[in-house]
Amino acid sequence: MYIMKQLAKIACRHCESDDLVKDGHSENGTQRYRCNNCKKSFQIEYSYNAWKPGTKEQIEKQTLNSSGVRDISRNLEISKNTVISELKKTPIEINPFFIKDPDRSFSSESEVEIRTDAEADEFQSYVGNKGNQRWTWYAIERCSGIILAGHNGRRTD
Repeated sequence: MYIMKQLAKIACRHCESDDLVKDGHSENGTQRYRCNNCKKSFQIEYSYNAWKPGTKEQIEKQTLNSSGVRDISRNLEISKNTVISELKKTPIEINPFFIKDPDRSFSSESEVEIRTDAEADEFQSYVGNKGNQRWTWYAIERCSGIILAGHNGRRTD
């Protein structure tokens, strides 16, 4: 009888170090590892797609390509609530053309005519219970994918 063993070299996803120790199991039984170098914990395989590396960047990329929340959720096979929570975490500073001080008028300093093809979208979520609804609105420029404006709040705001 022959026994075949496979050995795979495992490296930390954060710092690429191979100084790892086992760090218990996740709720579904998957082995967790902890890096002795950067002290971060990770798994080799994830059962939920939202935890896989690169998913959060894909949400941002698809949003900039004018995909809606349901479309992103379907493409990445994750919950739409996960997409919404990631979009709420995305800082406005990502947009280099966002006007930080709307009271300051720069139109009097120079004559600029701005023409753009933009679209707006909204989505609804709730915090705690369905009586505590929150809405997110955003406007996106179609050609470049730049987010022109965004707002989170109640429907009456």
